Amino acid sequence: MTNTLHRYGESFDDDYIVFAIPARGINDGNAAEMERRFLEIARKYKPVNMGDASHGGIFRPAKDLNPSVHWSRQERRDFEGVVNSVSGPTTVAVVFDNPDAVVEFVKELKTADLGLSINISGGLDQARECARRAGLERHSVEYSLGFFGQTDRMADRQTLELSTMCGHGMLSFGLVRKLVEWVKQGRRTPEQAAGTMARFCSCGVFNPARACRLMRRQGEKERTPGGRKN
Repeated sequence: MTNTLHRYGESFDDDYIVFAIPARGINDGNAAEMERRFLEIARKYKPVNMGDASHGGIFRPAKDLNPSVHWSRQERRDFEGVVNSVSGPTTVAVVFDNPDAVVEFVKELKTADLGLSINISGGLDQARECARRAGLERHSVEYSLGFFGQTDRMADRQTLELSTMCGHGMLSFGLVRKLVEWVKQGRRTPEQAAGTMARFCSCGVFNPARACRLMRRQGEKERTPGGRKN
């Protein structure tokens, strides 16, 4: 089971998460060292996000903030901090926005033989194709059956597409709506809004590249004849 199974939407061509996790009491003796190695290898293939479930992702909060931060904050992606923070057995994850990077990353992991369980989370066909191109045969699949119950009380589609990229629900619907609205008003770029959303996903599995695409797509829809007009 992974917290990335419930990502919502139709297109996941730019959304791939690769996990590494040890089994307690089985192969966790030097897991921290192997997980740091996993993350170092991943950096060569230019991930759009990565994180350690115990210490956070590359988009991190800071202690020295004040109310004016909304207008001056510089986005900093702390890859080095994520690698160095792994101090014990945990789950580490890396997010890519293209299948070629995933394939080359998995090929190198296969050669490195870290002794960890590796999982690819993405569209079923896309994940299978990545494994095949990397010289691996997929042996198991986890499905998400979607949402049940009072779905009429759920957030709108665009909000769900963005907020469910944090599988632990740390990205609130209200914050997503606010940032999307700021992008529409030109008060934030999609990149700035995506970076803010990513900071609330402490596992580092939020995909800022997909978030930017979704926000730009919505903007294009609303500018086309028949689309929403403000």
